[in-house]
Amino acid sequence: MTESTAFHEQLLAEEAELRVPTFGKDDAWMLGSQMRAAAAERRLPIAIGIVLAGQRVFHAALEGSSADNDGWLARKTAVVLRYGRSSMGVGEQFRVAGKDFDRDSRLDPAAFAAHGGVFPLVHTGGALLGAVGVSGLPQREDHEFVVTELRRYLDTRA
Repeated sequence: MTESTAFHEQLLAEEAELRVPTFGKDDAWMLGSQMRAAAAERRLPIAIGIVLAGQRVFHAALEGSSADNDGWLARKTAVVLRYGRSSMGVGEQFRVAGKDFDRDSRLDPAAFAAHGGVFPLVHTGGALLGAVGVSGLPQREDHEFVVTELRRYLDTRA
Protein backbone atom coordinates (compact mmCIF):
# COMPACT_ATOMS: atom_id res chain seq x y z
CA MET A 1 0.00 0.00 0.00
CA THR A 2 1.43 3.36 -0.99
CA GLU A 3 1.60 6.30 1.41
CA SER A 4 -1.09 8.09 -0.60
CA THR A 5 -3.38 5.05 -0.50
CA ALA A 6 -2.82 4.66 3.25
CA PHE A 7 -3.62 8.33 3.80
CA HIS A 8 -6.78 7.99 1.71
CA GLU A 9 -7.81 4.98 3.84
CA GLN A 10 -7.23 7.07 6.99
CA LEU A 11 -9.49 9.79 5.59
CA LEU A 12 -12.23 7.28 4.77
CA ALA A 13 -12.01 5.93 8.33
CA GLU A 14 -12.32 9.44 9.80
CA GLU A 15 -15.34 10.14 7.60
CA ALA A 16 -17.00 6.90 8.75
CA GLU A 17 -16.20 7.58 12.42
CA LEU A 18 -17.05 11.24 12.84
CA ARG A 19 -20.83 11.31 12.46
CA VAL A 20 -23.36 13.28 14.47
CA PRO A 21 -26.58 11.96 16.06
CA THR A 22 -28.09 15.46 15.81
CA PHE A 23 -26.67 18.81 14.76
CA GLY A 24 -28.47 22.15 14.73
CA LYS A 25 -27.65 25.82 14.99
CA ASP A 26 -26.93 25.64 18.73
CA ASP A 27 -24.51 22.78 18.06
CA ALA A 28 -22.85 24.87 15.35
CA TRP A 29 -22.38 27.73 17.81
CA MET A 30 -20.88 25.39 20.44
CA LEU A 31 -18.53 23.63 18.00
CA GLY A 32 -17.55 26.86 16.26
CA SER A 33 -16.89 28.60 19.57
CA GLN A 34 -14.78 25.65 20.75
CA MET A 35 -12.79 25.77 17.51
CA ARG A 36 -12.31 29.52 17.77
CA ALA A 37 -11.06 29.23 21.36
CA ALA A 38 -8.62 26.45 20.41
CA ALA A 39 -7.34 28.44 17.43
CA ALA A 40 -6.99 31.65 19.46
CA GLU A 41 -5.05 29.80 22.16
CA ARG A 42 -2.61 28.55 19.51
CA ARG A 43 -2.65 31.90 17.66
CA LEU A 44 -3.67 30.26 14.40
CA PRO A 45 -4.38 32.68 11.52
CA ILE A 46 -7.51 30.91 10.30
CA ALA A 47 -11.06 31.53 9.22
CA ILE A 48 -13.64 29.08 10.61
CA GLY A 49 -17.00 28.31 9.03
CA ILE A 50 -19.98 26.02 9.58
CA VAL A 51 -22.77 25.57 7.03
CA LEU A 52 -26.07 23.75 7.65
CA ALA A 53 -28.65 23.14 4.93
CA GLY A 54 -26.96 25.71 2.71
CA GLN A 55 -26.91 28.46 5.36
CA ARG A 56 -23.72 29.77 6.97
CA VAL A 57 -24.53 29.43 10.67
CA PHE A 58 -21.08 30.16 12.13
CA HIS A 59 -18.14 32.20 10.92
CA ALA A 60 -15.08 33.54 12.70
CA ALA A 61 -11.91 35.12 11.36
CA LEU A 62 -8.89 35.16 13.63
CA GLU A 63 -6.03 37.65 13.55
CA GLY A 64 -3.77 36.95 10.60
CA SER A 65 -6.51 35.49 8.41
CA SER A 66 -7.76 37.35 5.35
CA ALA A 67 -10.58 37.50 2.84
CA ASP A 68 -8.58 34.98 0.78
CA ASN A 69 -9.15 32.45 3.56
CA ASP A 70 -12.90 33.08 3.31
CA GLY A 71 -12.70 32.36 -0.42
CA TRP A 72 -10.78 29.13 0.11
CA LEU A 73 -13.22 28.11 2.85
CA ALA A 74 -16.18 28.65 0.50
CA ARG A 75 -14.53 26.66 -2.32
CA LYS A 76 -13.60 23.75 -0.04
CA THR A 77 -17.09 23.78 1.48
CA ALA A 78 -18.58 23.57 -2.03
CA VAL A 79 -16.59 20.35 -2.61
CA VAL A 80 -17.84 18.82 0.65
CA LEU A 81 -21.45 19.69 -0.10
CA ARG A 82 -21.17 18.28 -3.63
CA TYR A 83 -19.35 15.03 -2.80
CA GLY A 84 -20.43 14.40 0.82
CA ARG A 85 -16.80 13.76 1.76
CA SER A 86 -14.05 15.78 3.37
CA SER A 87 -12.36 18.23 1.01
CA MET A 88 -9.05 16.47 1.73
CA GLY A 89 -10.67 13.08 1.06
CA VAL A 90 -11.98 14.21 -2.33
CA GLY A 91 -8.56 15.54 -3.30
CA GLU A 92 -6.88 12.29 -2.23
CA GLN A 93 -9.50 10.23 -4.06
CA PHE A 94 -8.49 11.97 -7.28
CA ARG A 95 -4.74 11.70 -6.53
CA VAL A 96 -4.97 7.95 -5.72
CA ALA A 97 -6.71 7.46 -9.07
CA GLY A 98 -3.88 9.34 -10.82
CA LYS A 99 -6.10 12.30 -11.60
CA ASP A 100 -6.03 16.03 -10.98
CA PHE A 101 -9.17 17.44 -9.34
CA ASP A 102 -8.94 20.85 -11.01
CA ARG A 103 -8.83 19.30 -14.47
CA ASP A 104 -10.61 15.95 -14.12
CA SER A 105 -13.59 16.92 -11.93
CA ARG A 106 -14.78 19.20 -14.73
CA LEU A 107 -15.86 21.71 -12.07
CA ASP A 108 -14.93 25.38 -12.04
CA PRO A 109 -11.76 25.76 -9.89
CA ALA A 110 -12.95 29.26 -9.00
CA ALA A 111 -15.90 27.64 -7.19
CA PHE A 112 -14.50 24.27 -6.02
CA ALA A 113 -11.23 23.39 -4.23
CA ALA A 114 -10.39 19.83 -3.15
CA HIS A 115 -7.83 20.93 -0.55
CA GLY A 116 -7.88 19.90 3.09
CA GLY A 117 -9.75 21.77 5.77
CA VAL A 118 -13.50 21.17 5.45
CA PHE A 119 -15.26 18.12 6.87
CA PRO A 120 -18.80 16.90 6.26
CA LEU A 121 -21.36 16.97 9.05
CA VAL A 122 -23.04 13.64 8.42
CA HIS A 123 -25.89 12.24 10.53
CA THR A 124 -25.32 8.77 11.99
CA GLY A 125 -28.04 7.64 9.57
CA GLY A 126 -25.99 8.83 6.59
CA ALA A 127 -27.65 12.14 5.61
CA LEU A 128 -25.34 15.05 4.82
CA LEU A 129 -26.36 17.94 7.11
CA GLY A 130 -23.64 20.46 6.30
CA ALA A 131 -19.94 21.12 6.68
CA VAL A 132 -17.42 22.49 9.17
CA GLY A 133 -14.05 23.83 8.16
CA VAL A 134 -11.11 26.14 8.39
CA SER A 135 -8.69 27.85 6.05
CA GLY A 136 -5.35 29.49 6.73
CA LEU A 137 -2.84 26.70 7.41
CA PRO A 138 -1.25 24.16 5.07
CA GLN A 139 -4.02 21.81 3.92
CA ARG A 140 -3.12 18.80 6.09
CA GLU A 141 -2.93 21.04 9.16
CA ASP A 142 -6.30 22.58 8.30
CA HIS A 143 -7.75 19.06 8.00
CA GLU A 144 -6.14 17.80 11.22
CA PHE A 145 -7.38 20.83 13.19
CA VAL A 146 -10.98 20.26 12.08
CA VAL A 147 -10.87 16.51 12.74
CA THR A 148 -9.32 17.01 16.18
CA GLU A 149 -11.88 19.63 17.18
CA LEU A 150 -14.86 17.71 15.78
CA ARG A 151 -13.71 14.56 17.60
CA ARG A 152 -13.28 16.54 20.83
CA TYR A 153 -16.75 18.06 20.43
CA LEU A 154 -18.35 14.65 19.80
CA ASP A 155 -16.51 13.17 22.82
CA THR A 156 -18.06 15.81 25.09
CA ARG A 157 -21.54 14.88 23.80
CA ALA A 158 -21.12 11.11 24.29
